[in-house]
Amino acid sequence: MSASDPSTTTEVSLSPKNLFRRLVQIIANLRLAIVMLLAIALFSISGTVIEQGESLDFYQQNYPESPALFGFLTWKVILIAGLDHVYSTWWFLSLLVLFGSSLAACTFTRQFPALKAARNWKFYDRPRQFQKLALSAELETGSIDTLIPLLEKRGYKTFTESDSLYARKGIIGRIGPILVHAAMLIILAGAIWGSLTGFFAQEMVPSGETFQIKNIFEAGPLAAPQVPKDWSVRVNRFWIDYTNEGNIDQFYSDLSVIDKEGEELKRKTIYVNEPLRYDGVTLYQTNWGISALQVKLNNSPIFEIPMSPLDTQGQGNLWGTWVPTKPDLSEGVSLLARDLQGTMFIYDAEGELVSVVRPGMTVEVNGIKLKVIQLIGSTGLQIKADPGVPIVYAGFAFLMLGVIMSYVSHSQIWALQKGDRFYLGGKTNRAQVTFEREIVELLEQLELGKSKPEEAVIITS
Repeated sequence: MSASDPSTTTEVSLSPKNLFRRLVQIIANLRLAIVMLLAIALFSISGTVIEQGESLDFYQQNYPESPALFGFLTWKVILIAGLDHVYSTWWFLSLLVLFGSSLAACTFTRQFPALKAARNWKFYDRPRQFQKLALSAELETGSIDTLIPLLEKRGYKTFTESDSLYARKGIIGRIGPILVHAAMLIILAGAIWGSLTGFFAQEMVPSGETFQIKNIFEAGPLAAPQVPKDWSVRVNRFWIDYTNEGNIDQFYSDLSVIDKEGEELKRKTIYVNEPLRYDGVTLYQTNWGISALQVKLNNSPIFEIPMSPLDTQGQGNLWGTWVPTKPDLSEGVSLLARDLQGTMFIYDAEGELVSVVRPGMTVEVNGIKLKVIQLIGSTGLQIKADPGVPIVYAGFAFLMLGVIMSYVSHSQIWALQKGDRFYLGGKTNRAQVTFEREIVELLEQLELGKSKPEEAVIITS
């Protein structure tokens, strides 16, 4: 079969090697990479705007079907598309993988060849070759031996062969873009690994109780090993500091990490923006509440009665409970509290205000003495584990280093001694004005002592 046979041509064009090359060319396309980057940014914004990891009731209340937000965004769209957990959806992770593949393809098809081309060089042995350079000059004086120390003083690495010279500096500037691409790949890998292995949980724990992390809202498919099973957390104390005006200044949780035998492994008082970190898990102080009320009826033992948050239609926080005043539970009073400062309001069965009390006070209601011992607060903790964070931080460190390296100019200079003429020229990939000044200074030093230095012919393009 001849080489020109159409069937042979088709077979070659459809070979796996050619298909792979074609696929790499498509993935490495700059426009495709920009489109994917914009898509990643858009979906990341949606994950910031739309609350993540909330309950079904939350989305049904805030994103109803009628009227739909922007005419299309409803709770059904959010749940079906996975917009309630954007960063761990299969399509977002696939987009990250595709973008990473584009970066890798661009690195191997463009950046590495550019670096290889910068490292490969050849001597110029003909005067006309200097005419192709961005900056060149022809002198009546000068020599390779005189030029070498001048270049080395400016940080150039020189190579000579016969009457030709090649010098370069700033090769690190060609490595910078490669490092930037590698850093972005590291960041993407960290984000993907964090999505696959991390988890997010929330706990509301009364002061004095111990808990294990179980109330997990979101977790990656490989997150099970990250959930701690051999240690738990004890809330030693929860309290709130108030301003002179009665507003909340800060709330604190004194936490202890304990092992299965109850031995304390770590202890720290946390507050907003000051979390506790242990074994790759971070506990943030995010919320608070009132969990229970301790009361005493006449000479009875102390009862601990749970308190529940009440719906105030956005008018602030309010917790309430019902305290029986008869053994058969036929009568009782309601106690309401807004905060942990201690002021409580007592209402009878008809909803009339009976009294206002604080912890330690005793009031008579329905013929008995009711003593309020204390309010027990509960701390709201947000718990996260993201093994990808160190990888992302390392990626950003390499990214900053790569950006700095990219600003280093890669400059190249050639020289040729041909008879009584000396040719000098060069080019650079950035800082063109600085490079031109450097060439002019070299020419001036080469012509030092000459009666008419302006006779040098400088050609720029």
